[in-house]
Amino acid sequence: MTGERRIVDAHHHVWDLAVRDQDWITGEELAPLRRDFTLADLEPEARAAGVRATVLVQTVTVAEETPEFLALAQDSDLVAGVVGWCDLTAPDVADTLAALRELPGGDRLAGIRHQVQGEPDPGWLLRPDVLRGLRAVADAGLVYDLVVRAHQLPAAARAAALLPGLTFVLDHAGKPPVASGALHPWADDVRALAARPNTVCKLSGLVTEADVREWTVRDLRPYADTVLDAFGPDRLMFGSDWPVCRLAATYGEVVDTAHDLVDTLTEDERTRVLATTAERVYRL
Repeated sequence: MTGERRIVDAHHHVWDLAVRDQDWITGEELAPLRRDFTLADLEPEARAAGVRATVLVQTVTVAEETPEFLALAQDSDLVAGVVGWCDLTAPDVADTLAALRELPGGDRLAGIRHQVQGEPDPGWLLRPDVLRGLRAVADAGLVYDLVVRAHQLPAAARAAALLPGLTFVLDHAGKPPVASGALHPWADDVRALAARPNTVCKLSGLVTEADVREWTVRDLRPYADTVLDAFGPDRLMFGSDWPVCRLAATYGEVVDTAHDLVDTLTEDERTRVLATTAERVYRL
């Protein structure tokens, strides 16, 4: 990967509905996602956009998905890392993580995440059994992806403070209220999270937090600028959130938008956001 086209997509998904239902795809708004999306679909779009490596991220809380993703990564020239799922509250979580590492493609396991955004308890991350599981993730040399809603950011910041040895990666900038145009309290809470040195943020998912029918780069810029200022280029990484992004934009449009949102940075800083932060954090 060289020059201006050096891009790592640190966040995308795939699914095959014949293998497993995606039970979160419900309602008319998400109907365009109710079909298969495979690496074969992604690869030409990624190559055309200059993306040379990606991180494949879990979609459902099903143990079988992670081994499947690792096997996909092993056979792929594009997928350099996998963020999978395991039950953090299970007594044998450390053994589960070790076993995943021994599977075909296990060397591509980069991190773990759980759908915290769906947990009714805003303090779920601070439960003793969850914290014990998160310590196991850190001990395994993996990172933890945070998929949370804005109101869950304070608990995420507290968890990061309690576990300084674990790198927390905030997905989708913490899902700011782009559609409403409001900045606070999201901006204050995301800055509090960024104050922890063991936190990183993904510049991802903003187009689907905006009005998916009509959005502009100008709508997204206040939120991108906030995380750029809070985390800095060394702790910010680009992610497409494909195929979910297709609700609001094509893959190429999302990549072009990322270029626009970092256009005030130096060339070296842009390279960090678009490639090297993800390479370093996920050890790609």
